[in-house]
Amino acid sequence: MCVSIVTLIEIIYFNIMLWGYILMAIDFIEILKVIFLGIVEGITEWLPISSTGHMLLVDEFIKISADDAFKEMFFVVIQLGAILAVVLIFWKKMFPFQFEDRRKPFIKYDTFSMWFKVAFACIPGAIVTLLFDNFIEEHLHTPVVIALALIIYGIAFIIVENRNKRQIPRIKHLSDITYKTAFIIGLFQVLSTIPGTSRSGSTIIGALIIGVSRVAAAEFTFFLAVPVMFGLSAIKLLKFGFSFTSSELIILTVGTFTAFVVSLFVIKFLMSYIKKHDFKAFGWYRIVLGAIVLIYFSIFA
Repeated sequence: MCVSIVTLIEIIYFNIMLWGYILMAIDFIEILKVIFLGIVEGITEWLPISSTGHMLLVDEFIKISADDAFKEMFFVVIQLGAILAVVLIFWKKMFPFQFEDRRKPFIKYDTFSMWFKVAFACIPGAIVTLLFDNFIEEHLHTPVVIALALIIYGIAFIIVENRNKRQIPRIKHLSDITYKTAFIIGLFQVLSTIPGTSRSGSTIIGALIIGVSRVAAAEFTFFLAVPVMFGLSAIKLLKFGFSFTSSELIILTVGTFTAFVVSLFVIKFLMSYIKKHDFKAFGWYRIVLGAIVLIYFSIFA
């Protein structure tokens, strides 16, 4: 009992000291801004409404005190929090080894096979990112491009879902996805290099078009996100360097942790939602938001 009380006191003391250091190192208002950005990232990373698009739009109105090079890196690396959430939730499906039952093979070959399919699907996006990442950042990270992408793919969701009402998915389970199907989904993922498109949105639309069920499409998107976002984050970190100031490190840590916590709830919500509903609501949301952005920036730009 005494040990538990001492441990509790130590934890409380550590948290007080930690937050005291945070508040000394960075303005409290800045912390609130970063927490808000983490919430936006955690919500929009998994819903097919474009996390990058939302982050860039929010930055137009709520700017954190950091230079452009750091923000460019931050808007990508913060997504690692969301990725860690999906790894935690789907750990049993994603981890290719098992230690529980000695009667079963140590290696889960189905899981290994799925990771090979994911790697195959990543090839098109990796090529486009390496070749055109700088061009995209310089020319396409604009409110107009984001708004148009939101609207166009919002319409696409509605059209695809209306068409699918009359069709039965030919691929109902994650394990039914072949290398060919994975590669086609990977081709659709290339579209997500355009801000406002949504990585999850482009892969889900592609999967729905070729006959994958909503649940299998979402689960494959989760698998696909892990190497993609780790790869993109590595590129951004190498490009930025690892010489963070104390305030930059705090901003990155708080934003990533917030995105992680929020994503835990959003992923569970999405998986529950798509078992009973289609994606048209997200399509309409994208259209409305895109229209508002176009009107706003045509007036105030």
